[in-house]
Amino acid sequence: MKRFLLITLVMVMAMGILFAAGEQETGPSSAMNKDLGDEYYTSTPGERTFQIPMTGVGLESATDVKANETFSLACMVKNATNPYMVKILEGAKAAAADLGVDMVTLGPTKADSIEEQVRIVEDLIQKGVDAMILVPSDSNGIMPAVRKANQQSIPIATIGTPAAEPTFLRTGVDYTKTGVIVAESVAEALGGKGDVIVLEGAPGAQNGQERLQGIKDEFAKYPEINIIASQTANWNRVQGMQVMENLLQRFENVDAVIGCNDEMAIGAIQALKAAGLSDVVVAGFDANKDGCLAIQSGEMLISYNTDPFGSAYLATVYLVQNLIDGTIPPQYFIPFPDKQENPIIDKSNVDVFMATQAWWL
Repeated sequence: MKRFLLITLVMVMAMGILFAAGEQETGPSSAMNKDLGDEYYTSTPGERTFQIPMTGVGLESATDVKANETFSLACMVKNATNPYMVKILEGAKAAAADLGVDMVTLGPTKADSIEEQVRIVEDLIQKGVDAMILVPSDSNGIMPAVRKANQQSIPIATIGTPAAEPTFLRTGVDYTKTGVIVAESVAEALGGKGDVIVLEGAPGAQNGQERLQGIKDEFAKYPEINIIASQTANWNRVQGMQVMENLLQRFENVDAVIGCNDEMAIGAIQALKAAGLSDVVVAGFDANKDGCLAIQSGEMLISYNTDPFGSAYLATVYLVQNLIDGTIPPQYFIPFPDKQENPIIDKSNVDVFMATQAWWL
């Protein structure tokens, strides 16, 4: 087997914190792709009808799987400025410790640099990593590195943003379904009518496009709900506030705002407060700490627990299973958390979630 040489790839956070560790990441081989067939990769994700090799969500994640030898994995995110990305790294490290494998966690020194991500993956391949978890900055841009991993039969799992071509596994939430669920809650809160603003994720990010499509699909069921503006705020709180401020100058009536993550939703809340608007329904995604606090205070209606910690944990377990005995997941895209993990966070359950399950604890 391949031994992963000790490496010192550096990932610098905005506040200057260094991330380093000893674990690995995976990617699928061309032979594996051919053997699995098209059905494996094109199956529509829905409510799970099978068991996954872990229990719990967030920091309660656990597994009975144990490695039978020392494997090397790597987990690379696209930046370390977003708490979601930080928790992916922590989830991968926690799973690696439970499984008994080595994991290195890293990312580009320049946030969201796809060029640097490609160079890092190529370096990991040269050093003999057994498997990888990737959060690509760009679905198409990562493909040269993914193809090189495929040539070396290195399995790759992606979280959130997938590669442009299917890999061994994709996990993280079903973004389209989350969009539907959150939009449905907003529609109910509005009584089926009203003017809505959507703050989109980064242009070209597939996960953002899927979530936006879910929102549009759900609102299409309500003839009296109008999306009066849909504009990117790049997943960013400050930009969410700035975009919302500009939109409030254009639109006199706003009944609801959906931020495609909690950071943008909180930025919108700040802009609404500054404008003296307190009766606008606001929803977000990720169930991060500030989002949960906003739900507690009544400033936000709903969020969706995207659990980056648990998603990375699950990806690591599936990769190690494959390295042990060639086990293939039951389908290419395994959403996590799914309905079974009760991911909808609102006023009714936010206190319990914050006390026991929150991925950011």
